[in-house]
Amino acid sequence: MRATVLFATCAIVVQAGTFWSPQRQCSYRPEGETQQRLRPPKADAFHHELNPKPEPNFPRRPGHPSTGFIALGDSYSAGIGTGFNGTEDACRRGLHAHPMLIHEDLVNIEGENKTSFEFLSCTGSTISDLLRDGESGQIAEFNTTTSADFALLSIGGNDLGFFDIMNSCIFRFYSFYSGTCEEALARSDERIASRDFEHELQLAITEVLDRVHWEKRPWFTITVTGYARFFNEDTAECDDHSLGVWWRGPKLKRALRRRMNQMVLRVNDKIRQSVDTVNAAFAEPKVLFVDYDHAFEGHRFCEPDVTEPDYSRNETWFFLVGGKDNVEDQDGTPIDLASSTREAGLAQLPTPWANTKPCSRAARASVKRQRDALCRETVNTDGIHAEDMRYVPTSYGQTFHPRTKGHEAIRDEIYRQWGGAFDGR
Repeated sequence: MRATVLFATCAIVVQAGTFWSPQRQCSYRPEGETQQRLRPPKADAFHHELNPKPEPNFPRRPGHPSTGFIALGDSYSAGIGTGFNGTEDACRRGLHAHPMLIHEDLVNIEGENKTSFEFLSCTGSTISDLLRDGESGQIAEFNTTTSADFALLSIGGNDLGFFDIMNSCIFRFYSFYSGTCEEALARSDERIASRDFEHELQLAITEVLDRVHWEKRPWFTITVTGYARFFNEDTAECDDHSLGVWWRGPKLKRALRRRMNQMVLRVNDKIRQSVDTVNAAFAEPKVLFVDYDHAFEGHRFCEPDVTEPDYSRNETWFFLVGGKDNVEDQDGTPIDLASSTREAGLAQLPTPWANTKPCSRAARASVKRQRDALCRETVNTDGIHAEDMRYVPTSYGQTFHPRTKGHEAIRDEIYRQWGGAFDGR
């Protein structure tokens, strides 16, 4: 209710040439004054392969070095599955998430004691999790006493049911209780078509700007990333393959692959539109949208001459169920995936998840009678949390998320677009 009501007001005021925020109402851009979109240079579909890693042009205060940044958002920002030291935290933040890679480069350039980094991204997060008051809200948790010059934000996939679709259409983690693919796609289509998502994302972006008091830090910017399509949708040989975890799982028909790819493109368009709407209210653009989808060409599922699921393919940049990461050693040598197989990947899955049907039946009868702790944590009175990434093991939750090479490509695309967008700023 909070987001919907606030943005109904915001949308009306924006149309009148002003911009509304929860803290104040003010005109950021004189009426009639034109404003240029913060545009990246034209994308090259294979830039990441034809060119070395771009030199980062970090957003910063003019005339000063970049002093730090904050990372907010969901599992695509958290980097689930890309490694951790010691015990994995509840948010499944990975060592090779692109915010971590960017922080490493910033430290190498400016020095560790001269930079700050707040890594607040969390697997399973929605826009509501960004906006929530108190310690549980990512924006509220942002320590504004640090000298952050920019923010990274990835959000929207959980709001629009990405995990629900992967479960229902591809993997069928919960067998019968996964629901139907058509129902999951229809729910996502309805959410994407609604204006609520755009309004809530616009609110989240402006909340971040208000949190840092943008008028006192006019150089502060937000880089918002989209998502990458999961499939090569043209390969006929993949029509008879399946990624399902159960026998005779759903086939990867071209029609399904195209529809899921189109969903990703529509989500990216919604994010882009939200960014444009926010920027239109300022004399100088504050937000950059980075669409890195083209960087994943040749590195999706169902590429030519690939028999899915191929656990040994290092150049697939998305995780499979229970699959290994594709991080390289410091000398550039890929990890050995020769022993990676479908059976080995599924063998890593926790035992209670190997047979979720009894768990689901018992949950419908009485959650209190459940003896298995994991089963009890992953169900509610309506059954399995089919849409919530927070209630699945990492070996499941990492599926269809970028592996380390994917995060490196995202980092490189951010750098490339920063190079054109922030020159002279």
